[in-house]
Amino acid sequence: MTVTELDAQNTGPLVGIRVLDFSRLAPGPYCAMLLGDLGADVVRIDAPVAPVRTYQMLARNKRSLVLDLKTEAGRGVMHRLVESADVVLEGNRPGVMARLEADYATLFGINPRIIYCSLTGFGQEGPMAQAAGHDINYIALAGVLSQMQRGAHGTPSPPLNLVADYGGGGLLAALGITSALYEREQSGVGQFIDAAMIDGSASLMAAHYSTQGELSKVDGLLGGGAPFYRCYETSDGRFMAVGAIETKFFDALCEATGLKLQSQQMNQEEWPRQQAMFEEVFRSKTRAQWTVIFDEVDACTSPVLDLDEAPEHPHNVERNGFLIGPDDQLHVAPAPRFSRTPGRIRSAAPKPGSDTNAILKEAGLEQPAIDQLAQTGAFGPNP
Repeated sequence: MTVTELDAQNTGPLVGIRVLDFSRLAPGPYCAMLLGDLGADVVRIDAPVAPVRTYQMLARNKRSLVLDLKTEAGRGVMHRLVESADVVLEGNRPGVMARLEADYATLFGINPRIIYCSLTGFGQEGPMAQAAGHDINYIALAGVLSQMQRGAHGTPSPPLNLVADYGGGGLLAALGITSALYEREQSGVGQFIDAAMIDGSASLMAAHYSTQGELSKVDGLLGGGAPFYRCYETSDGRFMAVGAIETKFFDALCEATGLKLQSQQMNQEEWPRQQAMFEEVFRSKTRAQWTVIFDEVDACTSPVLDLDEAPEHPHNVERNGFLIGPDDQLHVAPAPRFSRTPGRIRSAAPKPGSDTNAILKEAGLEQPAIDQLAQTGAFGPNP
């Protein structure tokens, strides 16, 4: 289903909220995408030189304005935009935005209602606040990565960059921003949000910290040790994902595979033997054959789909979980889903600076003034 077949009208719950997005790498753009999907007017502030990494899906539902914040004229334009903005999102190391006169203290002086979210790896203070890092570093120091190893002496394996960048970073930053918007309705005043990916990653581990890693250790229930919570290879080299934790689901798994292990499920001494038995039986059929079997059995067992297969799964098709956007490319659908004010994919990724004139005119500038700003270098050397 195409976006035009869904009503393209902007009806999300954040309609009327304007976000100035200064972020560049994955966590910030993902956060801004979530806000844009839910109706916010996201204005991406691009530098004259485009960033090296671009993720087109993360840039949907945004507009682009190019500003050279190293020039006085560029900073002046930015300050004018802040007057009518609701949210500022940035992902620089502490101190960078202050040098550009775009820090919270400066912008709060211009607009006391501004909500300012700094999305960083290590936060605003502490001995590592200025240190460089990526997802793998943040989850290493949050205790997450140690729980991702395979085998008793296995090397920890990073779970893509989903935990820190997207879950503990962009997603929790979006929660912080929407929470601050709600609070502002009560107080009338904005605030600063210190969204650190190391904090967010630790937050995602709350349940596992509460059990001292009992569930997540390599021989634990959720860490790959349990034969009923892991993946098994099929005869065609594909995989089935088994999550039959509860007794009734394990019983159904045993019934479907023909293994008589119902009474031995929680005997950890037997887990290696059970695993070997499940490995053998799953290798006896193709993934497609097992899928047909488990489609009729409630055993928490599913085929492991590739990225080109997941959009075609009947459940995802029925729920419109993937959409063809206005750029004719596949997009994941906005989430979560709202009954009255659903999110939309309204626009594809903008070209840097493509909305500069329109945004500045909305801010009250006439074309001659915009042209004059261009001559001063506010939009870079080649506006």
